[in-house]
Amino acid sequence: MSDLPVLPVTFRPSRTRAVLLVAGASIFVVITTVAMLLEQLGPGERASFVFTGALLFGVLALLARPKVVADESGVTVVNIASSRHLDWAEILQVNLRPGDPWVFLNLSDGTSLAALGIQPGIAKQRAIDDARTLRALAESRSFHDPEQRQG
Repeated sequence: MSDLPVLPVTFRPSRTRAVLLVAGASIFVVITTVAMLLEQLGPGERASFVFTGALLFGVLALLARPKVVADESGVTVVNIASSRHLDWAEILQVNLRPGDPWVFLNLSDGTSLAALGIQPGIAKQRAIDDARTLRALAESRSFHDPEQRQG
């Protein structure tokens, strides 16, 4: 297929990521500014305000972490707290059904893996296009050995 992207390619919810990171930075700046402007706060209380702002930013940064990276060796799915590399042959199906919060990969071991890096939240059409691209890549790379296709 000539319409497949050149590998490596990274899929991630860019708009959602931007919203989360901007919101996290804004929250951190506002909470830190409030801590510095309140004269009745002691140093420990100010530090706790700054720590709380940093903690909230960290949580939102973790939520912005998901991505799916496709390269010649397979697909790396990076979710909020985990990362997993899959060989192309392990991916049997790429699903994004109406109402799904993100793509699900059906795997050769009988399990399903959520791929949060492709999610229709803010940019539905982009997620659909990304899911189709990943599906086409998986289908085109499932068999590397021509003798496997025949047998």
